[in-house]
Amino acid sequence: MQTLPEPPAPSPAHTSLVAIGDSFTEGMSDQLPDGSYRGWADLLAARMAARTPGFRYANLAVRGKLIGQILDEQVDVAAAMGADVVTLVGGLNDVLRPRCDMGRVRGLLTEAVERLAPSCKQLVLMHSPGRRGPVLERVRPRMEQLYACIDDLAARHGAVVVDLYGAPSLADPRMWAVDRLHLTAEGHRRVAEAVWQALGYEPEDPEWRTPLPPTAPPSWVSRRISDLRFTREHLLPWIGRRLTGRSSGDGRPPKRPELLPCLPESAPATDTAGTGPA
Repeated sequence: MQTLPEPPAPSPAHTSLVAIGDSFTEGMSDQLPDGSYRGWADLLAARMAARTPGFRYANLAVRGKLIGQILDEQVDVAAAMGADVVTLVGGLNDVLRPRCDMGRVRGLLTEAVERLAPSCKQLVLMHSPGRRGPVLERVRPRMEQLYACIDDLAARHGAVVVDLYGAPSLADPRMWAVDRLHLTAEGHRRVAEAVWQALGYEPEDPEWRTPLPPTAPPSWVSRRISDLRFTREHLLPWIGRRLTGRSSGDGRPPKRPELLPCLPESAPATDTAGTGPA
């Protein structure tokens, strides 16, 4: 008797998405021609909308937010929306600061997950990507503590974890904007693909983790010019905000504060840098 092939697995039936977090989820530095930011969450929502008529999407993320601010300002709002899928990415801004109480960060993240998990059909957590370089090496122990906490919370609450930290492609400096803190348009596209697959959709780019082809390293002069530009345009303003207790997100509203219908189309983005570290 001839064995019939297994039928393809049905696509998930998600009707809504809420994304919360900081600049990574807001979409910096995937800049559109009008100066606004798109990012992986917008790309993911547009893909999901193409599969599901009437799909709704909200993005509450604001650049510069610490995990305590995400908990206070975004978590309960997101939980009240009752979306099918909620993504939470937070804590990295805390980790990057010179002083960081990891016990407090873990406690706040735990509280956020405990509030969100019962409110949605699928909670998505992430190991954020890390750009190769000295900054990553300095904060690596904290990042790995954060990700161990995320894995534990996911196991306890049935959340999906998207491991971007372990993806070779996203560690490549060429995937990062000139501020060295935010992904380029191509980086955001790969993150959207990673979350898409983690939610159970058929891959559109099975090779999203694959490293970029090698190229000749930049010259010493080019590297120094890049370092000077980074210091002047991004590092010094970031230090200034830290010293004065300000954030790039102060007074800034969420980009998409209501759970509203989402169009399946998404405008092309230019692969340019954002306005600086969050």
